[in-house]
Amino acid sequence: MALTPKERMKIQRQDMPEREPGVRNQDFKEVNVGFDLKLAQLEAERCIQCKEAKCIDDCPVEIDIPLFLEHIANGDLKSAAEVLLKDNALPGITGRVCPQEEQCEKVCVRGKGKGCPVAIGHLERFIADWARENLDEKFTPPEPTGYKVAIVGSGPAGLTTAGELTKKGHDVTVFEALHTPGGVLTYGIPEFRLPNEIIDAEVDRLRRMGVKIICNVVIGRTFTIDELMNEEGFHAVFVANGAGLPVFMNIPGENLKGVYSANEYLTRSNLMRAYRFPDYDTPIIHGEKAVVIGGGNTAMDSVRTAKRLGAKQATLVYRRSRAEMPARNEEIHHAEEEGIIFKLLCSPVRFLSSEDGWVCGCECIEMELGEPDASGRRRPVPIKGSEFIIECDLVVEAIGTGANPLLTSTTPDIELNRWGNIIVDEKGMTSKAGVFAGGDITRGGATVILAMGDGKKAAAAIDRYLCEKAAK
Repeated sequence: MALTPKERMKIQRQDMPEREPGVRNQDFKEVNVGFDLKLAQLEAERCIQCKEAKCIDDCPVEIDIPLFLEHIANGDLKSAAEVLLKDNALPGITGRVCPQEEQCEKVCVRGKGKGCPVAIGHLERFIADWARENLDEKFTPPEPTGYKVAIVGSGPAGLTTAGELTKKGHDVTVFEALHTPGGVLTYGIPEFRLPNEIIDAEVDRLRRMGVKIICNVVIGRTFTIDELMNEEGFHAVFVANGAGLPVFMNIPGENLKGVYSANEYLTRSNLMRAYRFPDYDTPIIHGEKAVVIGGGNTAMDSVRTAKRLGAKQATLVYRRSRAEMPARNEEIHHAEEEGIIFKLLCSPVRFLSSEDGWVCGCECIEMELGEPDASGRRRPVPIKGSEFIIECDLVVEAIGTGANPLLTSTTPDIELNRWGNIIVDEKGMTSKAGVFAGGDITRGGATVILAMGDGKKAAAAIDRYLCEKAAK
């Protein structure tokens, strides 16, 4: 029997079961355990089925969230999975790493005032995991259109676009520069947050739909965009190669041994399995005293990785306060539980060297918050004479990423902004006819779900572009 809105309002938000901090910070197994059916149904019953569901509008891939939750509450997991998979190509991934608290959950009526929003993300994960184990998906290919589309990059934007275009009957090939598909999902996010088996399962589902994925192909070197279109016969191209160029602080000591960019550090650990050395022949420095610079999710991933690799002292250095941290609250909370040291309101000014050229210290200066800057956050201002030193034998800089110029330098007719990101119109089309782009290569470093939203929007635009081409 359906609950009344009043009865639903009395149900408290259900906590995500987690592994013990003192155990999980020693390995790379997933932190969150996941809901069981009882918890999932109880949480789904908290949804009061708003007539104007703002949660749908604030979901970049526009999942019908109230319908999805209603099916869970009623125990109809198959229907819930069908609703979820209709609009989300990667639900097992977004259920783990999407910042729902800044999107669908942020506008949830249950979260207004002193209440807590419905745990939409946790329920998305629950259904995605159930579907992976229980749902026998049968994909009926549509009538082929005869059009070929190339996707550059197999990250969240590329995979989403590939799935959407395949549903339309287009012949889709994804080109991935690395030896394993997944893009930033694979090389950038640790197993304790997003297990590789989840990524593999989502990719395999797209392959079963007919998406072709070719690895070890670097567009800009193996092929240029022009060669894909003029010689390889592709009628449209979607560029989603991400923003994988490391950004450094340009302070003294960055060239010392033991100083990593987050790109290299996490790629070694995640994609190349350095955390399982010597089973995987990829070396990585196991620092006793690690310092990670930054306050985003990448910084959190890096410092928690360092802890799991054996750092007795793993310190996060961030130039603003906790309130300004761009990392998800859940990731910050997990890091605190796992014994990460937070040095807030301070910023490195140089790295110190030992006699043999290894980093041995990070000199920082204390900061205070001034007026807001362009991001809307208060600008950190150095406090004169407040310098201090943190002893360390490993430093990871996680302060952002930039656009890799390899692809765009070989396609000069694609217009870029001053940061080297590709400029697109509201449909995702670039200045070059038939070439579309989305994700971090257009936005700069952003979230997985925003990249997926770009991919879904671009797929619709590419389909229209090809249909108009056919009509001429």
